[in-house]
Amino acid sequence: MVIYIKFINWEVSILTKINKELEKFIPIANLIASTFGKNCEVVIHDLAIPQESVVYTVNNHVTGRKVGQTFDHLIKNVLLSKNFKDDYLSNYLHEDPSGKRIKSSTALIRDNEDKVVGALCVNFDITLMDDFESWLEEFTFVEVEEVEQEIEPFKNVEDIVDDLIDKIIGDNNIAEMKRMDKIQLIKFMDEKGIFLMKNSIDKVAEKLHVSKVTIYSYLDEVRKNNI
Repeated sequence: MVIYIKFINWEVSILTKINKELEKFIPIANLIASTFGKNCEVVIHDLAIPQESVVYTVNNHVTGRKVGQTFDHLIKNVLLSKNFKDDYLSNYLHEDPSGKRIKSSTALIRDNEDKVVGALCVNFDITLMDDFESWLEEFTFVEVEEVEQEIEPFKNVEDIVDDLIDKIIGDNNIAEMKRMDKIQLIKFMDEKGIFLMKNSIDKVAEKLHVSKVTIYSYLDEVRKNNI
């Protein structure tokens, strides 16, 4: 006889005569299902009756496992897996007949004499997760464009940058500016990306009444010494 019990968020079914060793794992099965929600199915197998090994299920709508059914993946996917050790295998993937992608984990249950008497299986439907992952990847996609050392600007952008250079230099008396004052101006311009613009080195050199070589040397000093 099978008993069906429906809770608020999950449903269980249990064989009335269940092995006492396996009955101890029912609270664990309920805990797992309650923690991970309706997409998480937990199944307890009694391996003393392999043809009807399923004796307890929680959220069996995930794969449709029913009390009285036999196991499917225990030998091929679990026991023969190279990753099976310490009586368990976690996070192996398979599809059910309806096409759901199921992430499963299985642990063997031993009695007081260290004999394997059952198995606890957790099946999680990750189909929605896969769909969400695809949506998230599409949603978060951005075009990544590397900034070149110098950019060929549109004319109006070039005019804006020229104006910024003028404003950065401001009302400074170029003839009376000390070398360190000029380096500080160069540092500020560099931080703001002025020198990413094509021909900006020439323009700044002209406005500061120095050569391009001098601007390069200022930039080199700023970038190497973190002035």
